[in-house]
Amino acid sequence: MMKTALLVLALLAQIGAASAAEVVVYSARNEQLIKPLFDAYTRQTGVAVKFVTDKEGPLMARLKAEGRNTPADLFMTVDAGNLWQAAEEGLLKPVESKAMKANIPAHLRDPGNEWFGLSVRARTLVYNPNRVKPGELASYEDLASPKWKKRLCLRTSKKVYNQSLVATLIGEYGEDKAEAMVKGWVANLAAEPFPDDTKAMEAVAAGLCDVTVVNTYYYGRLMEKKPNLPLAIFWPNQALKGNTGVHVNVSGAGVTRHAKHAADAVKLLEWLSSDKAQNLYADVNMEYPANPKVKPDPAVAAWGSFKPNLINVAEAGRLQAKAVMLMDRAGYK
Repeated sequence: MMKTALLVLALLAQIGAASAAEVVVYSARNEQLIKPLFDAYTRQTGVAVKFVTDKEGPLMARLKAEGRNTPADLFMTVDAGNLWQAAEEGLLKPVESKAMKANIPAHLRDPGNEWFGLSVRARTLVYNPNRVKPGELASYEDLASPKWKKRLCLRTSKKVYNQSLVATLIGEYGEDKAEAMVKGWVANLAAEPFPDDTKAMEAVAAGLCDVTVVNTYYYGRLMEKKPNLPLAIFWPNQALKGNTGVHVNVSGAGVTRHAKHAADAVKLLEWLSSDKAQNLYADVNMEYPANPKVKPDPAVAAWGSFKPNLINVAEAGRLQAKAVMLMDRAGYK
């Protein structure tokens, strides 16, 4: 009887431990974008996902301050530059996962496997079709041409999205050529840089300028609200030879260095990269799945296909400081 009772108690303890399984996520993604995902994961696996949302800077500062005492198992944010910084500051740890390597292409993940892209955003050209013919457009480099004098609008250089774009250009062309390009952009501005992508597109639609550079999901959101705006997408750098194409970046995640539930965090990461979860992850923000086996939402697919730049997105972080200094020298505010 005693042995049976002990076995029952052990079994109950195992069941209790299983039901108490949880993962704690520090997320710089908005709650409305991630909660549906975590709810779906909990329904499927029974593992609870608790999350804290804030800007990436405060979350990284919190991880540093908490050290070994952090409750966070997974750090989730946007932009490879931010993910690279988290890894550089020792906040993440390598993950050896066959599933992640199979699901996420090499150029969309950290070479040391400390973080992985989970959705893709393209930073491309948006133009006013009443004022520009698609044949006039070509590349990011071409926006520095004198033909775009007083015709270009840009978002501020203070935003990480533009810092990552310029960092990638440095990685691709070298610092001197990238700086000449950015100086050309500044010379062609029709107005002071805007605080966000949406305002830059609204300026293009209003005729203040003819073309701008934005993340595609901002275009999708704006056109959903105002479908009659004279705006269209153009995919740059498609005809150029070599490893070039549309600048892409990621939102992604990595397991924290001092994760208390590291195995469960890896399982959540793998699920987020799976066919089942990828559309849930990408569609909610009109992004592209990072897993190439998964098709984008029909509304996103309607923008047309493009050749992405295959430079590793980690370059956006590695060269970010150089990019910031370059933009400052070029007078890009």
